[in-house]
Amino acid sequence: MTRPTGTMGYGKDAEALAQQYEEVPFREQAVRTALVRAVDIPDGVELDACEAQRAVAAAALVAAQCPGGEPAASAYGPDEPLPDLTGLRGLAVDALGRVLTEPSELYELWAESGGERWVAEVRRLENALLPQPADEQPGLFR
Repeated sequence: MTRPTGTMGYGKDAEALAQQYEEVPFREQAVRTALVRAVDIPDGVELDACEAQRAVAAAALVAAQCPGGEPAASAYGPDEPLPDLTGLRGLAVDALGRVLTEPSELYELWAESGGERWVAEVRRLENALLPQPADEQPGLFR
């Protein structure tokens, strides 16, 4: 699969995730802002690819703190640990849903180049963000 020019890949080495590490002070507000910008785009208005990439990167940072999420490990990563971002799970799911809903420039770019693996990776992030069923949560009495 060839990645569309100017778009992020998927997995730990995603360009947008690295950019997120470089560009923001790693505070909850910066992650929240990236997610809100994607969610707040009105229906029928195209979500810009750059905003979508930031939203996916922010969602990956949130998912990294959830059970089943991949750690956000990168050479570009912060020196200090991120604050607890798990309170942003619902917002992150909504943002990823918007990224995968047309009109979304990033989604369209990937769709044009056979981006099934990219969509699968975004769906994996969504799944990590969803709450676990009560019977699968660690530490519950049985």
